[in-house]
Amino acid sequence: MEEIPEGVAGDDRHDDITQSGDSIALDDEPQVIEIIQQSVQGLWEVVNNLTRLRQTKRPDFRVTIFGSARIPREHWVYGAVRDLAAELGRMGCSIVTGGGPGLMEAANEGAALAGPSVQGRSVGIRVHLPFEQEINPFVNQSYEHRTFFSRLHHFVLVSDAFVVVPGGIGTVLELAMIWQLLQVRKLDRTPLILIGPMWAEFIKWGQKYLLRPEFELASSEDFKIPQCVDTVEQAITILRCRHEEWLRESNSQAR
Repeated sequence: MEEIPEGVAGDDRHDDITQSGDSIALDDEPQVIEIIQQSVQGLWEVVNNLTRLRQTKRPDFRVTIFGSARIPREHWVYGAVRDLAAELGRMGCSIVTGGGPGLMEAANEGAALAGPSVQGRSVGIRVHLPFEQEINPFVNQSYEHRTFFSRLHHFVLVSDAFVVVPGGIGTVLELAMIWQLLQVRKLDRTPLILIGPMWAEFIKWGQKYLLRPEFELASSEDFKIPQCVDTVEQAITILRCRHEEWLRESNSQAR
């Protein structure tokens, strides 16, 4: 029986074939697939390392607003989200959205209404879809991703706070990702604010089914992470407090 060299477990000697100089025939399908998979993994590691880099001082406080693409501008919720973003803009915050129509457009429009001092701070982070939606006209800095995964990561990299307004499955996906990153402390001191009764009911549903004593699937502490509020004004109060803390921290770093 062949002796396994010290420090090498089983077949791990051959695990990373991308490090070998041996040629591999294109018709050797298992090896080709293995090279592709390991190369993609290597690219992910490079990207993860690059995204660890951070500016010492960011020039602006960025609030990402997640919400539905389906709400028309005539609906009162559109006006409420626009007013929220406008007030945040007047505070000096940048507004980040998915760049589409509906409540995303409302948020970007609010940033534009805040005045010329926030021009360049209305950001849209799009994803390529087969039923492509045009980027809304109030975005003045846009990005497009091929996958939801890289797009969601982009939101995380550029945001200092998250606000969730009424939305559908896409909004639930965005909320769930930010919630879990806060749960496992991959994000820290980043407000996650849910506005409106639908999200309060969503949290109640989670508490009902995930916190059953006989079948506990989460911790009660997890449900303290999202801050549920009824009104835009309550959300602004939370964000103003965090923004003031951020300004103090930024000023101390600049000294």
